[in-house]
Amino acid sequence: MSIEAHDRHDRVRRAVEALGGRFDQRLSVNAVVREQHGRGEGYAALLPPDAVVWPHSTEEVSAILNICNALEVPVIPYGAGTSLEGHVTAPQGGVCVDLSKMDQVLEVHEADADCVVQPGVTREGLNAHLRDSGLFFPVDPGANATIGGMISTRASGTTTVRYGTIAANVLALEVVLASGEVIRCGGRAPKSSAGYDLVRLFTGAEGTLGVITEATLRLHGRPEAVASGVYSYPGLRGAVDTVGEVIQCGASVARIEFLDEVQVRACNAYSKLSLPETPALFIEFHGTPAAVAEQIERVTAVAASHGGTLLDKTTEPQRREELWRARHRAYFAARALRPGCECVVADVCVPISGLAECVERTRAAIDREGLIAPIVGHVGDGNFHVLFLLAPGVANDWERMERVYDSMIAHAHQLGGTCTGEHGIGLGKRDKLVAEFGEPVVSLMRSVKHACDPRGILNPGKVFPGLANTTDLLPR
Repeated sequence: MSIEAHDRHDRVRRAVEALGGRFDQRLSVNAVVREQHGRGEGYAALLPPDAVVWPHSTEEVSAILNICNALEVPVIPYGAGTSLEGHVTAPQGGVCVDLSKMDQVLEVHEADADCVVQPGVTREGLNAHLRDSGLFFPVDPGANATIGGMISTRASGTTTVRYGTIAANVLALEVVLASGEVIRCGGRAPKSSAGYDLVRLFTGAEGTLGVITEATLRLHGRPEAVASGVYSYPGLRGAVDTVGEVIQCGASVARIEFLDEVQVRACNAYSKLSLPETPALFIEFHGTPAAVAEQIERVTAVAASHGGTLLDKTTEPQRREELWRARHRAYFAARALRPGCECVVADVCVPISGLAECVERTRAAIDREGLIAPIVGHVGDGNFHVLFLLAPGVANDWERMERVYDSMIAHAHQLGGTCTGEHGIGLGKRDKLVAEFGEPVVSLMRSVKHACDPRGILNPGKVFPGLANTTDLLPR
């Protein structure tokens, strides 16, 4: 063992001993537990922490950080493990702080349409708590992610086109900094011009600037009427062009999701649907009964002008739930197309005007490379995903995927878009962050990171390139 490795091992041992004295059974060094916390969803590399600890309070999170900062031991925040770019992996080892036991809804202010929650509350759990209030939390990334994890990755999802990303729905945060100091930023006022917007700084920071221990969220009134429709198209272009026109004409849709023919085939098999295996749009409408009926008529006319046919329209809650459950299970449906495969979930986001071109070019590149890769997307906000299904151990599959993925991102950048609409940078897209913004901007980000975390203990290796000892483990 090298001197450096021995020193690291000793510091971790001391941190674990100190934490064990305080947390007892809420600290684990069990190999199985560590492996469970060593990868997210859809990420191949297993990079486990040295220990996992479950705090119950902000005070306990502060104590963990105080100990780990003094010993320069990495700290990796963990919610539900549903992130897709290796955010929860521990490339330098360290202590994983699993916040799932901090799962209380602390306050609900119905008159102000806001609430205060701990970070381990899941979005489904929050909405169950709000069921009788007439309010709901709309941000829906598909997975039953924790609120802390959603904030840390600046999550969005199927409802973004109407309700915005989570960044638009966070009013205030309580954050523990690397030193263990607890700060509060933002407030419950509907708007503020006071100082720097630190809430937005921590939103999307991927756990590299602090650990979120409390969040004040904006809520929305439950719509009086909800209807869903499935539109089928003979070709990809007509479906995506419909999206642009629907947005331009101001139609008030709550969700507008695209599935290409490969994904529709997968959903038919996995979720027992019977849709034509051609490109489709799943659309949901919120409002009064009259407004919903008017919007359905309006969107149906737009869809028809692009060759679309309304196959299924329903206001029945159970049927709507079945349709959206099928959409949310698209990842698992796709994986079932190639059992035993590894799945790399790509995402880019472009201005709506460039969406059809970008999706069409991506589908053509996938087919040209001979890959199996469904396309799905939250196309109402220009964001789409490719689910690359890769045979384990077949290097050529990965090489072909890399070519398509790199061309997707390059084309998105040409259109004024981004390398990630909602997955974040994590380990997987660190080089793409530099390509998108340039080194001066990334250098400024590093300066912010150093100001908040001078010893570099918070989720090290994420967002910024340069961690050489993990480069060969990354799928991107």
